[in-house]
Amino acid sequence: MQTRLSPGQILTAKLIELPNLELEQRVRQEIVDNFLLEEDESKKEEDQKEVSLSKYQEDDPIPSYRLRSDNYSKYDDRPQRETFSVQESFTQNLLDQIEYVDIPDETKKVAKYIIYSLDDDGYLRRDLTSIVDDLAFRENVIVKDEVAEDALKAIQKLEPKGVGARDIRECLLLQLEAMPQNDKDVKNATTILGHYFAEFGKKDYAKIMQRTGISKEDMKSAIAKIRKLNPSPGGQVNDAFADRTQQIVPDFNLRIEDGKFIMTMPRFSIPELKINKRYADSLIQQAQQQGSTQEQKETASFIKKKMDSAKLFIDSLQTRYNTLNKTMNAILDFQKEFFLTGDEAELKPMVLRDIAEVTQLDISTISRVANSKFIETPFGIYSLKSFFSEGIENQSGENISTKELKKVLKDLVDGEDKSSPLTDDEIVDIMKKRGYNVARRTIAKYRDQLNIPKSTLRREIQ
Repeated sequence: MQTRLSPGQILTAKLIELPNLELEQRVRQEIVDNFLLEEDESKKEEDQKEVSLSKYQEDDPIPSYRLRSDNYSKYDDRPQRETFSVQESFTQNLLDQIEYVDIPDETKKVAKYIIYSLDDDGYLRRDLTSIVDDLAFRENVIVKDEVAEDALKAIQKLEPKGVGARDIRECLLLQLEAMPQNDKDVKNATTILGHYFAEFGKKDYAKIMQRTGISKEDMKSAIAKIRKLNPSPGGQVNDAFADRTQQIVPDFNLRIEDGKFIMTMPRFSIPELKINKRYADSLIQQAQQQGSTQEQKETASFIKKKMDSAKLFIDSLQTRYNTLNKTMNAILDFQKEFFLTGDEAELKPMVLRDIAEVTQLDISTISRVANSKFIETPFGIYSLKSFFSEGIENQSGENISTKELKKVLKDLVDGEDKSSPLTDDEIVDIMKKRGYNVARRTIAKYRDQLNIPKSTLRREIQ
C-alpha cells in the first residue's frame, strides 16, 4: 500500500524546513498569492473581532501561536529585530531602490508588486500575465501588459544585477549586460550564453569553439568570467557587501536561569496573519447583485477555496511552531550537559532516530527541523545539525565519521585529472578499495554538501 500525504501535510513539511528568514518571505508571498490573507496589525487590541468561517461551514479560532507570550523572550532586553551578521532585507532593499527609479507611478506600483513575487533566489517564477490578473482581481487595478514589462525591466536594472530574471540564462546575461561591452571576455561570454547555452551546460566546448571561432585560450577566459557570475542574486544585496551576506538568524533562543532552560522562538519580522472575511463577503455580495445564479455559485466556490487555503496555511504555521518547539525541547533534554556547560566534550552521540522516538515524530520531520536551523545559547550560536552524529562502517566494522569520508572524497576530486574527472561510480570503486563501504547516493549527497559539481561540470579545457 502507498501512503499519500494530504495537502496540509505537504505544506507543513515545506514550512518546517524553512528557517526564520525564508519563512518570512514565504509568509509574505502567501499574502500576495491569496487575497484573503493579510497582515494582522491589531493583535494588541483585545476586543478585535477575529475571523469566523461559520458561514463557510468551519470555525477559524485564533491560532495559539499568535497568543503565546513566548514568541518573544521576556528575558531578552535587546531589540527584537537584532540578527547576527545582519543585512538589510532583500525585498526591502529592492523596494527602497525602486523608489528612486524615474518611472511613472503606475509602473512603480506594478514593480513593487512584482518585487513581492520574487522567490528566495531573486527570480520571477510567475508569468507577468498572472501578475496582471492578480492586480485586477486583488487591487482592482487594470494594468496593460506593456506596463508590467516596463516594471520588470526597471527591476532588472536594480542591484544586485540579475535580479528579476525568469531563468538562470537571463540572470547571467543581465549581469553581463551591466559590464563593459568592449571587454572581449564579456562579449564572448554573452555569445556563449546567448546562443549556445545548451552546449555550455553540457560542457561541449569543442562545438562552441567550432561554431563561434573562439580560440581555446579565449574560451577558457570567457568560462572563467561566467563562473564569477552569481546564479542566485537573491542571496546577497550586492557584491560590495559580500562580507554581510551570510546571515545567521537564530530560530531558537536559549537562556539558563537557576539551572533551568528557558527556550523561546523569536518571530522577528514574520507577519501575523488573519483572514480578510469582510473582503470575501463583499466579493460574494457583489456577485449576487450583478451576476447570474451560475456566476454566483462559481464565485462562492472560488472564495471558499481561497478561504480554505488561507486557513490551511495558518494551521500549518501552527503545526510548524508546535513541531519545532517539541523537537528543540527534546534536543535540549538529550544534550542537557552540553547546553548547561557549553563544553562540546559533553555532547552525546545522537542520531535523528533518538529524537524521533522521544517526540513520536517521523525521522524525516526531525531532519526537516534540523536543516538550516540555529539556536542561540549563552555559549554561542550552533546549527541544530551539529548536534547530530552520522557515519558508516568500514570493512573492518569500525565506525567512520562523515567528516573523514568527506575529506577522502575532497582529496580524490582535488587530485583528479580535470580533463577526465572521476564519476561518482569511479569514486565509489576507489573508496571501496580503500576499505570504505559507501553507496553511490552517499557520494552524491556528500559531493553536494561540499559544493562539488558532478563530473561533467568539473571537466576543464587542457
